[in-house]
Amino acid sequence: MEDQNKNLILATGLSFLVILVWFLLFPPEEPQITEADPAAVSEQASDALLPPSANVSDPQMIGAEDTRAVALSSSARVAIETDTLSGSISLLGGRIDDLSLKNYRETIEEDADIVRLLSPVGGPSAYYALYGWAPGGALDFDQVPGPNSEWQLVQGDVLTPTTPVLLEWDNGAGLIFSRAITVDEDFIFSVTQSVRNTTGNTVRLAPYGIVARHGLPSDLQNFFILHEGVVRKTDGTLDEISYEKVTELTVVPSEGAAAELVEVTDNGWIGFTDKYWMTTLIPGAGQAFTAATRYVASADIYQTEARLPAVDVAAGASAEVTTKLFAGAKEWAAIRAYQDERGIDRFLDSIDWGWFYFLTKPMFWLLHYLNVMIGNMGLAIIALTFIVKAVLFPLAYKSYASMARMKELQPEMEKLKERAGDDREAMQKGMMELYKKNKVNPASGCLPILLQIPIFFSLYKVIFVTLELRHAPFFGWMKDLSAPDTTSIFNLFGLFPWPAPEPGSILALIFIGVLPILLGISMWLQQKLNPAPTDPTQAAIFAWLPFIFMFMLGHFATGLLIYWIVNNTLTFMQQYAIMRHQGYTPDIFGNIRASFKRGEKDAK
Repeated sequence: MEDQNKNLILATGLSFLVILVWFLLFPPEEPQITEADPAAVSEQASDALLPPSANVSDPQMIGAEDTRAVALSSSARVAIETDTLSGSISLLGGRIDDLSLKNYRETIEEDADIVRLLSPVGGPSAYYALYGWAPGGALDFDQVPGPNSEWQLVQGDVLTPTTPVLLEWDNGAGLIFSRAITVDEDFIFSVTQSVRNTTGNTVRLAPYGIVARHGLPSDLQNFFILHEGVVRKTDGTLDEISYEKVTELTVVPSEGAAAELVEVTDNGWIGFTDKYWMTTLIPGAGQAFTAATRYVASADIYQTEARLPAVDVAAGASAEVTTKLFAGAKEWAAIRAYQDERGIDRFLDSIDWGWFYFLTKPMFWLLHYLNVMIGNMGLAIIALTFIVKAVLFPLAYKSYASMARMKELQPEMEKLKERAGDDREAMQKGMMELYKKNKVNPASGCLPILLQIPIFFSLYKVIFVTLELRHAPFFGWMKDLSAPDTTSIFNLFGLFPWPAPEPGSILALIFIGVLPILLGISMWLQQKLNPAPTDPTQAAIFAWLPFIFMFMLGHFATGLLIYWIVNNTLTFMQQYAIMRHQGYTPDIFGNIRASFKRGEKDAK
């Protein structure tokens, strides 16, 4: 009988390869977009008044792009300044369209530019939040504030957590609109829109908020494991819609653009998410609204909207509504505080936890607090690996103990093989009787190994997606745990003066770094706890597996390689100790010598 331990390792390796290939060939499907019934939308539009469709008619929206500096200087502005944000609000339209994240840089270099989230219309990659009122009845769009209305600053000079600003716009026909804007210490703006009716008639208006994005993000990754695009929570239902799917939405006649409308009765939010950043409209808790997603093909504008119900404002009366805008980094602690302390329904779901969310969420929670206690994310990953191995130790013990007992049966299996000869059915029947008699389960080793697969993918998701791993340093050359190993055999790990190959190039795939090599060594040593299979084909497959994984995982994130190296090392130590405890001492050096001799024989 062939060595069962080898079969299990082979099955694990092949299973891992199958899963990776499956994910590459058949990525998860995007959530299905529900096509809206044009008749129903048209009927609804008469009740929920429509905001402008990103003002396609405005030449400024679709004209040639200027530099960012020119775009910023084209309108009067109110500065934004907090510990986390800097930027400005344009008085042209009252747009929040200039925002940078002070605590984050584009690269790990100390003098790198800080991350820019929002950008003004007229400049490259315009991305902004816009608020207003949709007119109803006898009112026209020129009687309500729009994207090109010139607002007046009536209170405040700089928007800070302690100093709000107040904007005002008078339509000259009896309607006075105000917009009070506040910002907290993290990433949420509160925008209170109000209208005072000094006319002699009742007017009908519908407040709205828009987040618009001109064109695709310049840093769009288009990687199947990561969602980038529209993110929406509607009465407990999470929807993630890619930019490609947004362009395929049903064209609704009343919209004049591809659109999807979802009615929200209680709680929800909608906006755009990037890998690490997000801009999201958040109506108040319990506030009914229509979550709209639109694509304006003629101007290449992606647009999400929160449309609130229309209100009738009597003569001499006023009306107001407050909505929030999250514009910032997807920091787990900040988003959790917004969810738990400020009542934003299930806001943590805005982080892309993936298929194994039931593992990914608690794994990140544990990793986060280990990092808080230890103060180094790399050491936190190592501590997490120890905890995972400790939790799985009872299963691992049973697995390795069963393998040790099976080794004791090896002489009897060889005799059984001789008696059965080419009769495979008799061989299988005899093996089952032998297992039953000695109370050995040949599959007992599979469970702890199979459990490692979802754990591996969950940790991969955590390291790839969560902001806390971005630019997190470890030691030495490992300055970003979310990035691949920067060392390379090409320049002998930095000893030679020439640079390593560019990431993504053919040479970079071949000339791997220190961590992938250590990964391969750890897997190779783990194999040497047991003799190689007697079958030449199986032995050859096992001989190549460490090298295959070394190159296949070589360009994964540094944090993931650290986890896998430590995991392999602990597995080696556990298996060695358990096998010794069961009375079997692995001949590691003998197995290594045998593998080299076999290699020399094959070479001849």
